Amino acid sequence: MEKNNHLNTILEKSKKHLILEFGEAEAQEFIKEVKLKINSKETKEIIQQFNEIYVKKIKQKYQKETSPEYDKKLFSFIKKDNKKIKIVWGDCYENLKKLPSESVHLMVTSPPYYNAREYSQYGDLNKYLDDMKKIISECYRVLDNHHVFVFNVGDIFDNDNITTKSVWGDRRLPLGAYFIKIFEEVGFTFVDDFIWDKGEVQSERHKNGNNPYPFYQYPMNCYEHILIFHKHRLDNTHFPCPVCGTLQVNSNTQSEIGLMSWECKNLECFERSASDRGKRFSLKTNMTQSPLIREGNEVPHDLIKKWRRDIIKFSPVIKINSKGENKLGHTAPFPEDIPEIAVWFYSY
Repeated sequence: MEKNNHLNTILEKSKKHLILEFGEAEAQEFIKEVKLKINSKETKEIIQQFNEIYVKKIKQKYQKETSPEYDKKLFSFIKKDNKKIKIVWGDCYENLKKLPSESVHLMVTSPPYYNAREYSQYGDLNKYLDDMKKIISECYRVLDNHHVFVFNVGDIFDNDNITTKSVWGDRRLPLGAYFIKIFEEVGFTFVDDFIWDKGEVQSERHKNGNNPYPFYQYPMNCYEHILIFHKHRLDNTHFPCPVCGTLQVNSNTQSEIGLMSWECKNLECFERSASDRGKRFSLKTNMTQSPLIREGNEVPHDLIKKWRRDIIKFSPVIKINSKGENKLGHTAPFPEDIPEIAVWFYSY
């Protein structure tokens, strides 16, 4: 009886909001779906299952509105058998366009560093940054709401080819700063900047040309940025109270830029404050504090200790052997440390 009573309570108190969100006919179909899928006798499980079904429905609605023509074959390949690594070969921008909106839970990458590599050659810095912004904009669409983008980039010494194309135009280009600006323009929120101390590097960048005199001294470029960005697309959709499960909630405030928080207005909710205020929550806290997320996902203590400061030292991938040969066959191999922290710290 407990199952039916509380599920009926949730649906009864939420019906008005379901109709506003989905329309009369679709709301009735959703109610039927919920009654078929929720078979638990435990109140907490009923609330959790209703929350999951509702959030999934809201996401499907948003994806249908914003990416109706996504590549279903490609997306099916990516989703199938989540325990296996999938590689999609092709232009990243073109493949991102094929994915449904907010379908990726974590992004980790490192872009080409302007004209530092043979596979990345642009006429000038502005053309490079415009191209990167186009790709990052598509990343914003595809990344799930209230999730994280981990972005590794290093500053370089090169010519921006805007003012002059001669050797006199060579200077340090602060790509990290440029990318923070691009990410924020696209809609991301800048959160953190881990400075990756690479130690002694194989590069010859920024040496003084054997001139031990003033104005010839420049430091070796031996660090990179590991930038952390949040995506918080402001969403005014009502989400269920995590305590009682109903949609009788009112918007409260933005707990972070773009992150709407809610307050439960169900006077029969199981949790009310001393001043008779309802539970306050956001979709992000509902996700990150879920028992399903926390179970088995405790971050190893040694990893927390390793990354407790915003300056972190670990060696880059050594690609050049004693004979000057590239033993890995790639000009910029990616260290495992970065995806490791991304998965442990920011995936849920």
